[in-house]
Amino acid sequence: MVRIAAGVEYDGSAFCGWQYQEHSPSVQVAVERALAKVANHPVRVVCAGRTDTGVHGAGQVIHFDMHAERSEFSWVRGANSNLPYSVRLLWARPVEAAFHARFSARRRYYRYVIFNRAIRPAYLHRRVSWEYRPLNVEPMRQAAHYLLGEHDFSAYRAVACQARSPVRTLYQLDVVRRGEFIILDLNANAFLHHMVRNIAGVLMTIGAGEAEPDWARQVLEQQDRTLGGVTAPPDGLYFMGVDYPAEFNLPKPVVADPIW
Repeated sequence: MVRIAAGVEYDGSAFCGWQYQEHSPSVQVAVERALAKVANHPVRVVCAGRTDTGVHGAGQVIHFDMHAERSEFSWVRGANSNLPYSVRLLWARPVEAAFHARFSARRRYYRYVIFNRAIRPAYLHRRVSWEYRPLNVEPMRQAAHYLLGEHDFSAYRAVACQARSPVRTLYQLDVVRRGEFIILDLNANAFLHHMVRNIAGVLMTIGAGEAEPDWARQVLEQQDRTLGGVTAPPDGLYFMGVDYPAEFNLPKPVVADPIW
């Protein structure tokens, strides 16, 4: 058996999310079916981070074990010829058996894109999160500062989150406006279910002037999801990449990618 790591990019609009669901199309199933055709045997993949319905992947990382001998080029070319246009394999390479797409990860990077104007977008539909209220990014930046570091993020995770611990370390939470776009860039050792979308919901409420920046800290300290405001839509959320120890020699996440 040989273990292969690979990078995957996808438009999540038409999928129920990454993980297999019995009655809905998932990215995982699309990738496994394509790889199985290249390997000539069933393939099961493990991802770095599951994404929800409608969430996009710019730098998802997976691993899988297989018997077949194929070149890196063959894995990429073969998989892409059997994938829908909304999913692409970006790279593939052999890794040591100790590598695990999820457990070997040191940091994960997400981007949340807000389209801030009065009129709902047309061609960007399902690619961005639309917010009609004028948002002031300065109080959003002030609020973001309270969330940096290691905290119990119970108030920022989904009620149904199954993570054993709500403690995470948030290393980055940048808020940048580019014309009508507001971009949130986040990286952490790991993220809880709906954590990014709940953070975005709190920051947008603050940016709209409906709460003071300190509210982000209050929500954090109360550790109660029911007091944490609205969960932002999935449309503007992108899984940008994963950082692994240098020993695995995998491509670094292109977190500065000008996707917007």
